[in-house]
Amino acid sequence: MGATNRGNRTSPDGNVAVDVPLEAASDAALDPRPSAQTSDQLATWFVDDFVASLTSSSDNTALAYRSDIVGFVEWTQRLGLEGPAHVDRLVLRRHVAWLSTRQFARRSIARKVAAMRRYFDWLRRSGHITVDPSTTLRAPSGEGRLPRVLSHTDIGILLDGPTADDEPTWRRRRDDAVLELLYGSGVRVSELCGLDVDALELAAGAVSVWGKGSKQRRVPLSEPATVAVKAWLSVRGDVVPASRGAALFANERGNRLTPRDVRRIIDRRSPVPTHPHALRHSFATHLLDGGADLRAVQDLLGHSDVATTQRYTHVSKERLRTVYSETHPRA
Repeated sequence: MGATNRGNRTSPDGNVAVDVPLEAASDAALDPRPSAQTSDQLATWFVDDFVASLTSSSDNTALAYRSDIVGFVEWTQRLGLEGPAHVDRLVLRRHVAWLSTRQFARRSIARKVAAMRRYFDWLRRSGHITVDPSTTLRAPSGEGRLPRVLSHTDIGILLDGPTADDEPTWRRRRDDAVLELLYGSGVRVSELCGLDVDALELAAGAVSVWGKGSKQRRVPLSEPATVAVKAWLSVRGDVVPASRGAALFANERGNRLTPRDVRRIIDRRSPVPTHPHALRHSFATHLLDGGADLRAVQDLLGHSDVATTQRYTHVSKERLRTVYSETHPRA
């Protein structure tokens, strides 16, 4: 199944956007209002104007970038800086060094650096500063974490585990459909939660999802996913009143399913501690383990840059090395 309305995830200003998984946003980041900064101070730094310019980014990326820039502005107050025009390359390098001492993950620092580069580029283009001090700014190098992948055994338990005696039929059917879609189609949890009933093409074995940057792609539905979705649709009307709209999945209150609801489903079903995005990682890695073409996996995941997909090849190779070393008599 191919992607539609695809293109490089490059903003109109020429900067490449950084993927920010929904699960990576902290509760603090979801509240864009800073606790230590007044509105006047943030206005001096044009923070909200910058966030308003992020029209090509997902809402989650915009919230994360805002949190990053607000954190930077708060840090600059220790230096007595009154606005972005007073920031030079040395200040930015000192801030990145400070982040490194705060035990942030390398990926988090990389995102913060990306946010600052995009912020200062916007300031220059908007005429608020004359020179962009972030042009040579880089995140510290180091080993990044590879995606966590569930084993085939863990996936089997997650998808086909026994039903609790007191579990309502509607919830089991909904959870089955949710999990089959996450693993069988590799959709993001935010994409799954945003699905409406009319996105399904059950006869064709496909579903259309809206990804990052408001890009739509059509992905396959596996046979088990199709069966599970049909079973859920047969009882969906008992859970989702017609007045609540066309949301495909809902919680027990009839409201559209949220990422937090999905995490609870996985917590109930998974034999090991994990998170919703791990099912997407497992989908990609298991495809590559089976010999799938990298470009095909890229299209299925909705990645605009194949480099984003390539990290799964590293996971697949590591898994092959592990299998070889544990099973081959001459390893």
